[in-house]
Amino acid sequence: MEAQHQRTHDKGETQATHWHCNGILIGHAVSTFRELSSFGGSSQEDVVRFHFGLKGDYRFYYKQLDKHYDLVGGHHNIMYSRGFDITVYNKTLRLETFGIQFPRDLFVQFTQNASEPLQRFAADIMAGRHVMLSEQWGAIDTPIQQVIQQILHCRYAGDLRQLFLLSKSIELLVLCAESYQLANSRKDAFIRNKTDKEKIIAARDLVNERLHCPPNLSEIARAVGLNEYKLKRGFKETFHNTVFGYLTEQRLQLAHQYLRDTQKSAAEISAELGYATPQHFNNAFKKKFGVTPFLVRNNP
Repeated sequence: MEAQHQRTHDKGETQATHWHCNGILIGHAVSTFRELSSFGGSSQEDVVRFHFGLKGDYRFYYKQLDKHYDLVGGHHNIMYSRGFDITVYNKTLRLETFGIQFPRDLFVQFTQNASEPLQRFAADIMAGRHVMLSEQWGAIDTPIQQVIQQILHCRYAGDLRQLFLLSKSIELLVLCAESYQLANSRKDAFIRNKTDKEKIIAARDLVNERLHCPPNLSEIARAVGLNEYKLKRGFKETFHNTVFGYLTEQRLQLAHQYLRDTQKSAAEISAELGYATPQHFNNAFKKKFGVTPFLVRNNP
């Protein structure tokens, strides 16, 4: 079941979409503001919350943990508390977030025999402790971003839609847990201060905005104010991919979406996304997905 919601704040408004499946609540929200301000949120639902900050900078106070978090777009974490009260302070005029709420018992069922960090997290939940899965917020890398986009652009209906949303929610759980393990296994972080992290996020956003005419590494470095070495190292550390690898992934995923959801021909998509020739596009697409654009178009 899908539902649209609109909430008005003193300084702006939030447009949200919610999906329900098997007791799981999935939500996507875009908040726009006329000026920098704050707003609160609370809930008494006994659920485990996945939070994904997609775009925008903000900080929030989490009452049950008595902690402040200062975040830039492109982050995620999993949290649990009995009662949920937060105050959000936006630092940009547009925020985009995504979230999943698992019923407490269902989440424990999925994770109590999983990896060691998830087992500890599940044990804390069963003990009624207020916890975050990781003190370090994870970065939204390409696999996580792609699953979120697949949910937002789901074409299925009825029972098949329910099954799809359930499978993608579990996939995000696995990807998030893997992301935290990768971050914790890294001995020394290359990007250590918030300013540089914001610049790496800005580099990713610039790539996403220019998929059809991608900037080269020098252009990106100049635009965000980093030298090329720090850009390359920081991007790979944050998103587990090179700048060029990330660009290729995003272009091909967008091409796949166009083939499913629009009537654009493969040649039109190839030209729109900046490929030198349709054959170049066809070869890259087949290498990524194992099938040609023609087969995707004719087997929706």
